[in-house]
Order: sequence, then C-alpha cells, then structure tokens
Amino acid sequence: MRIPLPTIEKCLAACALLMAASAGSAHGPSAPRETIVPAFAHAITSVPGKVVTALVVSYQPGGRTPPHRHGQAFVIGYVLEGSVRSRLDNGEEQIYRAGESWTEGPGAHHLESDNASDIESAKLLAIFITDSKDKDLVIFDKQ
Repeated sequence: MRIPLPTIEKCLAACALLMAASAGSAHGPSAPRETIVPAFAHAITSVPGKVVTALVVSYQPGGRTPPHRHGQAFVIGYVLEGSVRSRLDNGEEQIYRAGESWTEGPGAHHLESDNASDIESAKLLAIFITDSKDKDLVIFDKQ
C-alpha cells in the first residue's frame, strides 16, 4: 500500500487507506494498528520544490505499525505521549519517551514502530520533508 502526499486532502485519503488496511497487520490480527491524523502540509517557500508534512500517529496499548519505508523523505519522529519502540534498518531497537525524538534518512527501512507499553497509549508527531513531486509518504512491506 502506498500513502500519497503532499496535500492535506491527500493525507486524509491516506489515513482512510491506512485504517482500512489495519485488519491485515503483519503482526497478526490481534495487534491494534495505529491511528493517523494529518496535522499539516506546507510548501517550504525558502526551499523551492520541498514540502513539510506532519501526521499525528496514535497507538493504543500494544499497538503497532507494520514494517515500512518513507521513500526519499527525511523524517523526524517526536514522541508526544507515552513511549514508542523503533528500529531502523539493521540498527538496534530504541525506546523513545515523551519529549524525545529521532530522525530517519531517505530510504530507511522502519522495521519496528510500535507502542512500547501494553498498558498506556502512545502518540508521536511524524514530520516528513519531501520533494513536492514525491507521491508516496508511507510504503508498507509486501506481506
């Protein structure tokens, strides 16, 4: 599945696609999937051809996102609430808590992205910097 960009309207459509795909989680049907709400999408006027887009990603206790990539986007993850487990490429698993952030380089493979708690909810702000011509914000691994 591919998530289109860069307008808010396209982000809203992408969120609907993500929610529809939630039953097919790579982690099994019992693991709750993330909920995604667009926050904003703006052209970066000082850098022609670039767009910044942000999504709020919420996880129920035990919630997760299947493995995915963000194309050629540069991504910043910032934890708003709770704690989020993340693992990129061949790196080690990291747990980020509210107020902490990480970055993902273009083409990075996000192998783990989930709520680090089975008791509390978690929420993060995902910020994407992309070329305005880029069409995909999230590309899930083929199952």
